[in-house]
Amino acid sequence: MDFVYCMPAVSMVSQTFAADHFFIRYDHHHHHDHKDLGRWRSRTTAAASAYPLFSNPKASSSRHKFYQEALKTARDKFAREISFQSEDKDVSLAKALLYVAAEDETFMVFNREMDACSFLNEGIDVCSSSNAREWDSVEQMPLDGKTISEWLSELDAIAKEVEAELVSRDIGCHLVEVLQAVNLVLFELRGFKRSPVLVDSKHSYLHLVLSSGCGSAILLSIIYIEVCRRLGLTIVGSRVGEDFLIWPQTTYPEELFKVTSGHSLFAVVNGRCVEDPRSMASDLTGSSLLGLEIASNRDIVGIALANLIRFHWKCASRSNLGLMLTSPLRHAHNADEKPNKIDKPNVPLLRPQDLKLAIMASERLLILQPHNWALRRDHGMMLYYNREYGKAVQELSICMAFAPEEEAELLEPFVEKLHLMRLESSWKSLGHTASMTVK
Repeated sequence: MDFVYCMPAVSMVSQTFAADHFFIRYDHHHHHDHKDLGRWRSRTTAAASAYPLFSNPKASSSRHKFYQEALKTARDKFAREISFQSEDKDVSLAKALLYVAAEDETFMVFNREMDACSFLNEGIDVCSSSNAREWDSVEQMPLDGKTISEWLSELDAIAKEVEAELVSRDIGCHLVEVLQAVNLVLFELRGFKRSPVLVDSKHSYLHLVLSSGCGSAILLSIIYIEVCRRLGLTIVGSRVGEDFLIWPQTTYPEELFKVTSGHSLFAVVNGRCVEDPRSMASDLTGSSLLGLEIASNRDIVGIALANLIRFHWKCASRSNLGLMLTSPLRHAHNADEKPNKIDKPNVPLLRPQDLKLAIMASERLLILQPHNWALRRDHGMMLYYNREYGKAVQELSICMAFAPEEEAELLEPFVEKLHLMRLESSWKSLGHTASMTVK
């Protein structure tokens, strides 16, 4: 199709709607009209307190500015946390990812308020949550009922539970015993478990994993690292194939591979991938562990963000099975399919909120990896799918400066076409109707 009209999907609105939707009728009058109108006014008055955007135009403008400032504050705090001006050991994995969650939640809350206002303006009843917590800063913003500082305290509480377990068993601080206590608290008492497939956003954000006890392997690894750091134990990690594995920094890694009760400590910490013969992790030994490249804290944050990009892109493109970010590049590079006339963009219909969340995750990852040409290419392609053609041209042009020659050659015809499409759009916005052609 040449043009797609995107509107928020029903699943993007978290509020529930009453079964007896109320509509104002204009085609006839009856004696109950004044009662219905009174009911509608009372509902909208109540909703205005729950959704300040609805109350009046000035409040709407003020609220919009508030959310924009909150988004910028969360991004700035994330950027400061992972700044290269500080030492890597000082980067807090938990804080960085909680700022990511705060920014994304702010974006989604604003979208929900906008959606609710649209429904209310149409006379559709919207039930709001009566226990919503008021907040006026990112630090006070509720993330699943708790602030950022309260989620950090939750990690402190888990560490204290481990300490209590060690005291109750009257054992010292031998490495193996501490790890056994951490495993007991996290995986047995607290019931944390890995989600093999990411199908829900609650498995992709740190605070939701702490709340639900189920999450991606990288987020459970981050929880493990943060808890052990509070206990004075340094946990390191490395990518091995498709898996991210963690283990304590030790000069005797053989201890981690000793099997007790059917599993080694290394397997308990890292899950089934260690014992899966199809995984590269299954070939690891104490000696080979020492040869792995250790991921920095910034690397670990980057892995979590890359997973977030993949998750939101998958959600955004759900109705276009198999759609790849780079699919349009192959089409543009095919000389037989290059028309002389600049075609209108044939962009597939994607879920706008998930696409924007993927773009936001990509922006953060580019702060960490500004010279990663493949990441910048994918970021530019997401901007193209989001119909931000000017920004897409800019990002893809920068990418071409860093990319290998063969990749730059693949990008060049698409960027040229995208640039001409943008010019044609500007030309038509001035009232001209003639199409531009390539000479």
